[in-house]
Amino acid sequence: MDKIVVDSSVVIKWFVVEPHSTQAHTILSAYQSHSVTLLAPDLLYAEMGNIIWKKNLCQGLDGTDAQVIIDTFNALSLVITPTADLLQDAYRLAITYQRTVFDSLYLALSQREQCNFVTADEKLVNALGSNFPGAVWIGNWK
Repeated sequence: MDKIVVDSSVVIKWFVVEPHSTQAHTILSAYQSHSVTLLAPDLLYAEMGNIIWKKNLCQGLDGTDAQVIIDTFNALSLVITPTADLLQDAYRLAITYQRTVFDSLYLALSQREQCNFVTADEKLVNALGSNFPGAVWIGNWK
């Protein structure tokens, strides 16, 4: 079974319609059909909570809908890696590529698992260039 590291910029698109939600849903569908295993550092939970909070507070997401998103997200069985296990590699990557440690946690996980990392952060993917061919912008996802 294939593995894919996903970040919050992709996962939120499963619950809220945004640009490239269609591509994000192809990843979710593959997960639901057991074609892929989805991986993420445990940071994903904090990021998702913050995104949903912000959408509720500033962008008109109804509180009940926000809670449904939280509950549905929590019910997913992603393979979660503690950030403590990734920190050394993430810090090295952050220094090397001048990216945040937050972003580098996802990169470190994809490097460790030798699989693609899919993100909606096009600037991140562009900054990595050919140095990290496993980093894929969601707009280019098959």
